[in-house]
Amino acid sequence: MENFAEIADKMIEATVEIFTTMVMMDVSVAGEPKQELGQLKNTITGMVGLAGTYKGVLAVHIPSHVALAITSSFLGMDVDEMNEDVQDAIGEIANMLGGNVKTTLSDSGKDIQLSLPSTISGEEYSFISQNQGEKVIIPFQAPDGVFHVELELEQ
Repeated sequence: MENFAEIADKMIEATVEIFTTMVMMDVSVAGEPKQELGQLKNTITGMVGLAGTYKGVLAVHIPSHVALAITSSFLGMDVDEMNEDVQDAIGEIANMLGGNVKTTLSDSGKDIQLSLPSTISGEEYSFISQNQGEKVIIPFQAPDGVFHVELELEQ
């Protein structure tokens, strides 16, 4: 496996680039990487699975009020309630980040497959993967609050 710290650095670059160019929102790293998030409250999580030479999951955990702002900026229209538009936008952001991780892990990208993006949301839940590999959770500051990008990988 390529050095996991290098993969995390590329994930940070990809997150900033995707938010700047696709979401039209400036974000920046908001502190040191974490290993655990604990209970997620009033949050939506978008995720994609990776399978093949590497397996794991990439997840984006976004508090609901931040997800509304991100979706509004991403779609170019006001979104004021958690609905399918928010689920689709957060799922697509996870999909774009997963695609970037896939490219980082494999130049050809042929030996790693991505699952379709999915989302979960709720008032309070935990996100726990069965993966036993390496894990990093990066906090990002958006104009409306902090969200987290999580990557878990094993070879």
